[in-house]
Amino acid sequence: MVTVKFVPTKHAKTVLKERKIDIAWCEQVLNSPERVEPDSDEAELEHRLGRISEHGGRVLRVVVNKTVRPIRVVTLYFDRAMLRKL
Repeated sequence: MVTVKFVPTKHAKTVLKERKIDIAWCEQVLNSPERVEPDSDEAELEHRLGRISEHGGRVLRVVVNKTVRPIRVVTLYFDRAMLRKL
């Protein structure tokens, strides 16, 4: 498996810390998303979603700018609306 190289934005770094999201969970979703969605407003953004078993199966949504290398993590959060949809 190829590991996705990424750089978190300043906002993403803040969010990781404030929301106590383990960077390994972010990496897990980036490397093996269960679902990928285009952003509804910005074509360069992509939403990658995955369940985090260590966090009660909650769905982590990682928003990335896919047009730059390494990809840039813009933001991430646990998406309550997706809880039982994956």
